[in-house]
Amino acid sequence: MPPDVHVSLWREIMRLIEDGVFCWNMDIWNELSPSVSGEIGECLSFSNEIVCFEVGIGDWPWQKYLEYVELMRTKYKDYISEYNGNRKGTISLNDCSIVCLAKTLGLSVMSMEKPYRQPSQKKIRIPELCSREGIRHYDLTELLRAEGITA
Repeated sequence: MPPDVHVSLWREIMRLIEDGVFCWNMDIWNELSPSVSGEIGECLSFSNEIVCFEVGIGDWPWQKYLEYVELMRTKYKDYISEYNGNRKGTISLNDCSIVCLAKTLGLSVMSMEKPYRQPSQKKIRIPELCSREGIRHYDLTELLRAEGITA
């Protein structure tokens, strides 16, 4: 959704970012930051110091996070792309890391992914991983509705 066409929508998204509604970890930040520019990129960069959770830094249960990371690496090893020849259409270690952060902090996850229409024995995406771990997942439309944002 281009920012010059959906000005009021992006203004509301920036308000959510500034209000600390979103958080991420360094894995996600390193993946996200090069691809987001303009006002949204600047807003994310400014907020990064406040809402980016890094292992060993700050007052958050990062030891529990690391426990969840190891548990998920083992539990979902058959679905993790990096362990299966970089199989497309499935979760990556970064995907697992953001789900682990949400689990650690008791938060929901927002991604642009939709669940598979047909269950697969070899592939899962972020929405399925969240479901399996008891974490609420939102896509952008669901997030906008949950936050009462209309444009």
